[in-house]
Amino acid sequence: MPKVVLITGGSSGIGKAIGEYLHQKGYTVYGTSRNPSKYIDTVPFTLLALDVTQESTIQTAVQILLDKEGRIDVLVNNAGVGITGPIEETPVEEIRNAFETNFYGPLSVIKAVLPTMRNQNGGHIINVTSIAGYMGLPYRGIYSATKGALELITEAYRMEVKQFGVQMTNVAPGDFATNIASGRYHAPVLENSPYKKAYGDTLEMMNEHVDGGSDPKIMAEKVHSIIENASPKIHYKVGAFLQKFSIVLKRILPDKVYERMLMNHYKLK
Repeated sequence: MPKVVLITGGSSGIGKAIGEYLHQKGYTVYGTSRNPSKYIDTVPFTLLALDVTQESTIQTAVQILLDKEGRIDVLVNNAGVGITGPIEETPVEEIRNAFETNFYGPLSVIKAVLPTMRNQNGGHIINVTSIAGYMGLPYRGIYSATKGALELITEAYRMEVKQFGVQMTNVAPGDFATNIASGRYHAPVLENSPYKKAYGDTLEMMNEHVDGGSDPKIMAEKVHSIIENASPKIHYKVGAFLQKFSIVLKRILPDKVYERMLMNHYKLK
């Protein structure tokens, strides 16, 4: 019997790549989108209407899936939003929205599927975080904070649900060639801002990194291997060698040395 997989944010980018790959491997795949009718002809799997910031849509989508399949074996918490800007100049409502989407949203989806997984005495929850969640990045601090929070809560959550036969794993991508840059919230580069040059230059560099990023299929292959692993690790990192190595350096370098390295990378004074 094929495993039933629910992927949030399954209509584009990494989520779509994961869904397509698992569909090809014979899994029963359900993706989600806020507007599934826009993408119905672009994916080979079922799309359900779900907005991770709206509790009622989460409950409805999960119930529709259960009515059809009777079980949920894997949840891939992939839906997320990018956000950039000087923290001082980023509107508080945009900061809240980033946490609603990247942190509270995934927690709500986990809560919606856990009773079913507990009754099945089995299931696997994979939270898509980010290599940016391992460090505070300049002009991406809010995004780093949302993903770092999800990394940490997964560590705690997996110890609580292990007794029910439920696995929980983080997979942290680096830069991938997706449409996240066009969809993220950019605090505007203000003409009279003291951050104008530094933020403008950093923004340009970040967009170049995404445009030149890896093929999302690499993430799909990793998620597939995690699902197939009977005893998965807590943390996985997927990306270019230097991006993954930056996490190792953070562990071993003195704080100020690491900070200087990041500032040099972003050409900040």
